[in-house]
Formats: sequence, structure tokens, C-alpha cells
Amino acid sequence: MRNFICIWFGQVISLIGSGLTSFALGVWVYQLTGSTIQFSLIYLFIELPYILVAPLSGVIADNWNRRWIMILADIASGISTFIVAILLYYDALKIWHIYLAIAFHSISQGFQIPAYYSIPTLLVNKKHFGQVNGMIQLSLAAEKLFPPILAGILLETIQLKGIILIDFATFGIALLTLLFVRFPKHQLNIKDKISENRLWKEMSDGWNYIWERPGLFNLLMFFVITNFTIGLAQVLITPMVLGFTDVQTLGKISSIAGSGYLFGAILMTTWGGPKKKIQGVFCFQIFLGSGILLTGLRPSPILITISGFLVFFSIPIIMGCANTIRQVKVAPEYQGRVFAIWGAIAYSSFPLAYIIAGSLADYMFQPLLLEGGLLSDSIGTLIGVGVGRGIGLMFILIGILVILATTIAYQYPSIRFVEDRLPDIK
Repeated sequence: MRNFICIWFGQVISLIGSGLTSFALGVWVYQLTGSTIQFSLIYLFIELPYILVAPLSGVIADNWNRRWIMILADIASGISTFIVAILLYYDALKIWHIYLAIAFHSISQGFQIPAYYSIPTLLVNKKHFGQVNGMIQLSLAAEKLFPPILAGILLETIQLKGIILIDFATFGIALLTLLFVRFPKHQLNIKDKISENRLWKEMSDGWNYIWERPGLFNLLMFFVITNFTIGLAQVLITPMVLGFTDVQTLGKISSIAGSGYLFGAILMTTWGGPKKKIQGVFCFQIFLGSGILLTGLRPSPILITISGFLVFFSIPIIMGCANTIRQVKVAPEYQGRVFAIWGAIAYSSFPLAYIIAGSLADYMFQPLLLEGGLLSDSIGTLIGVGVGRGIGLMFILIGILVILATTIAYQYPSIRFVEDRLPDIK
């Protein structure tokens, strides 16, 4: 575990830095434009490039040194962050620069994540996979917990320029940990595969592996559906909260609610999830949907914080259980490709959600619950009227859809018994 813990520590520090920048840039764009649509484009450029490079990145992760993949990805992300810092220093930063930098960072992540998620099979005994995936989710918890409240404070002191420089420094820490650790020798060099004209076949192998196993395929489709609904909520939480309070309160809500991710990740790390990991996926998806529903009920910082805590608490357990299923059931030589194509397809619904979320909020739901709106005298009497309450209604509907999708998925034996019907890796 020592080598993995070293790598994990560097990623925790780097994720905190990236989280600071992401939160600060999102607030900067929304306050500058006042547009939910332009704000949602940030999330689009976070996800779409990652999806596009996933088939290639999975092949590379399976056929090249995963340590060096992560090193080069960190370098690329650091360069894009540094360029944003230079543009900001000279007051030349435009919104399209931010979109471009985020897209470049997303491409880097697209190569890094399949390598990172598949290294436990190289460094850690199979019996510890549940705990290791809990640690990975714990690193993501740090990104949810610390950056919002820190960014809310730092925006008032060192401003956006200082935050971006902190982010750049955290890339250096991640690089040092990767340079310190050595991985076991890997398989064929990617150049050999290209020279043998097998690259396209390698890219399609990840999809074929999933397609030939109905349990994995149907579980993937379940995540596609639920991720679409979650994506709608993810992009709309900031505009909804800023509709009735300020940035500092948003930071506090995001940070305290994000601590749910920390506690969920700690639970996953110490517990390892239920014996049947698919039961963990179903159970905590219901909790997640309930939390989203509660978030939209009232414009109350306390209620949103509590319900957000429930949502974030559920995510690391869902992801930890799902990752463990794949690590135990997918052959090691295919894991990079399977993780990459799984991520690409599962996350493909996020960009669609980001594209339509802003339009649904600005042109459909928001007007319904403004003073004098069509629903102001009916639903408005229950959940409130004013800026952001249309988004609140969307949260209620999204929560219902997540619960409904989970209930339906449970009825499919291929998903419910996926761990019984697929053999473990040797």
C-alpha cells in the first residue's frame, strides 16, 4: 500500500488546487455574465474533451507506463493553468480563454484517470480494492470539502490570480510524488501496437468487453441515465443559491455539504462497501435522489446544506462500489480500456445535461416561479417564488427521476446479480 498511498497523497493536494480554481472561475464567469447558459458551458468543457479522448487514452493506459502517463498529464494541466495565470496578470483573460484552458485540462484528465483508476491492480492486493477505492473517493472528497470555503475567503484576499498560482504549485507536489514511485514493468509499448496497425482494434476492445457482458453493459446504461439527471443538478446549484444569497454563503454551503463526500469516502475506506457491491450502488442512489429532491424544496441555506451533505455522502460509496465491481470482474490487461470507455459513455450524458440545463432554467422553469408566473399561485405557495425557485422545482423533479430510475434498474436481474453472473479475475 505504501506506493499507492504516496501517489494518492499527491493527487489529493493537486485536486484541492484544481478545486480552488474551478470554484473561483465558475463564480467569476457567473458574476461577470449573469448567464446560467455561459456558466453551464464551463461544465461542458470539463466533460466533453475527456469523453472524446477516452477510447485512445484507455489503449495507452493498457500499453504504456501508467506512471509516466500521469506525470505527462500533470505537466500538461500545469501548463494550461500557468497560461491562465499569465493572461489574468496582464488583464487579458477572456471567457473563451477559460473554456479553452478547461478543455485542455479535461484532455489531460482523460489520459490520467484511466491510468490512475487501474493502478490498484498493479500495486495493491485484490482484497484491499474496496479500501483503495474508498481512498480514491476520499481524494475527491478533499476537492469537494476544502476548495469552496477556501476560495470564498481567498477571492477576497489574494483574488483569482493568487488562487490560480496556488493551483499551479499543487501540480508540482503531485509530480514529485509520481517521480518518487516506481511501478512494476508494464506490457507492450504503444509504439508496437501502432506499428502493427492494431490501434483501432485496441480502442474498440474496451467497448466489446462491456458489450459482451450484459451485466456490465446494463449497469453502464443505468449510470448514463442517472448521470444525466445529476448533471442537471450539478450545473444549477450555483445559480440557484446565488439567487437568494452571496458568494461567501455559497462557499460555506458547498464546503459543509461537500464534507459529506469526506465522510462517505471515510466510510467506504474503512468499511469497503457491502459484500454485494451492487446493493451499495442501489441503496445510495436512492439516498442521492432523495437529497437532490430535498435541495429544491425551500431557499434555505440550512436545508440545502443538509440535503447536499446527503448527496455528497452517497457519491463516493456509489462510485467506490461500482469501481470495485469493475476491478474484480474485468481482466487486468483490459482495465485501462474498460475504465476509459466506461467513463466516456457514462459521462456522455453530462454534456447533454449541461447544454440544456441553462436553457431549461432561464427560459422555462425560472419564469414559471417568478412573481406573477404561471405556477406562482400553485407550486409557488409550497416551494417559494422568486429568482432561483424555478431551479428549485427542477431539483425536485430531478430527485424523483433518480429514485424512479434506480427502482426500475433494480428490477433487471442482469444488473442486480451482476456480481454472481460474472467470474472474478484470477
